[in-house]
Amino acid sequence: MKPSHDVLIVGAGAAGLFCAGLAAQMGLRVALLDHSDKLAEKIRISGGGRCNFTNRDLDLSAPDRHFFGRNPRFARSALSRYTPADFMDLLRRHGVGFHEKHKGQMFCDDNAQAVIKVLQQECKGGPQGGSVQWFQPCRLQQLIHHAGQEAAYEAHTEAGVLHVPSVVVATGGLSIPATGATGLGYDLAQQFGLALEPTRPGLVPLTMAATAWTDYAERSGVSFPARVRYGTGRGAVSFEDDVLLTHKGLSGPAILQISNAWLPGQPLEIDPFPDTSVADWLLHLKATGRSSLAQALAERLPQRLVPLWLSQDERVHKPLAECPDRFIREQAEHLQTWKVNPAGTLGYAKAEVTLGGVSTQALSQQTLESRQPGLYFIGEVVDITGWLGGYNFQWAWASAHACAQALAAKAGKA
Repeated sequence: MKPSHDVLIVGAGAAGLFCAGLAAQMGLRVALLDHSDKLAEKIRISGGGRCNFTNRDLDLSAPDRHFFGRNPRFARSALSRYTPADFMDLLRRHGVGFHEKHKGQMFCDDNAQAVIKVLQQECKGGPQGGSVQWFQPCRLQQLIHHAGQEAAYEAHTEAGVLHVPSVVVATGGLSIPATGATGLGYDLAQQFGLALEPTRPGLVPLTMAATAWTDYAERSGVSFPARVRYGTGRGAVSFEDDVLLTHKGLSGPAILQISNAWLPGQPLEIDPFPDTSVADWLLHLKATGRSSLAQALAERLPQRLVPLWLSQDERVHKPLAECPDRFIREQAEHLQTWKVNPAGTLGYAKAEVTLGGVSTQALSQQTLESRQPGLYFIGEVVDITGWLGGYNFQWAWASAHACAQALAAKAGKA
């Protein structure tokens, strides 16, 4: 059977759209299919509607350090070949303004629709004669492989049957099902015998047992900077940013970050004084003034939290000068490490990403092609998950770029 297109890309989100545009620019005939009637909905809602599209602080010497997965080093090849600077240059060429907001996080000056429009423009092809044919909304009903044929894949869709030599799966994960997220990518991987890593919500708020959270729930909306730590020894992971109290538990950037590492049943340590030795600070106050412990804390923490973190010892209201050093050090140790035991997460509905997915052991780190010839996986569907702050979009761009280059080389277009 003669191919109807050079490649079928399943999923028109960040990775799929970008891969389609790049492939078309290199002269390939692309069929782009997505079941949703809304284009790139996760891009549209990201970053509060302004799309945190990359992070300029990505460590180019070791980009994988910003990512989670069974083997984060898998991402190094793609991330080193397509960098945050490359995507920012693309936006500049299209006249899209952007700015850095916090810790290298890059946002559009206008709104996320600007990024979607850029990706749409890229899909118009280039001088090499490539093109993108859109099938949206359109569901993939069945994918059949015919070994040894020029068009090895027969894709049955709601718009008819497509015959292609290559298929790219860019279906994303399970997070934010309201945007149309499904497990199709995982189903396709399993259909062709490819291994999956267990999936779970990532970059997600954590919940606490209601009985243990009553006092904190009454302070919902209070936030404070902290260092949040999970694990021990060389396996410990920590992030420093804001923590937010909610009715159900904990949120804020530091909590979303640590949720990628946290496992159910394990405790977290929260240090609300990340840049201070509380013991040294309190002993200095003892020597130089007459502040009490309660007064000192009220100057450094949200006042609504202070009563919760004070011990019941009456000496917390006495001048520090009247308190023994041993008592001060005991209180300091208690304050420096707030231990919490989350009960769970708010699930995929509130998760920004999905951890786990198609095993990197089943994929080429240079091309993203799987052990199933002609079948590629890119973006969130792969077991590569980035930190909060634009890193997951950068993985989408980089994996799509690596895949498009490989497709062009296979088609003799590179």
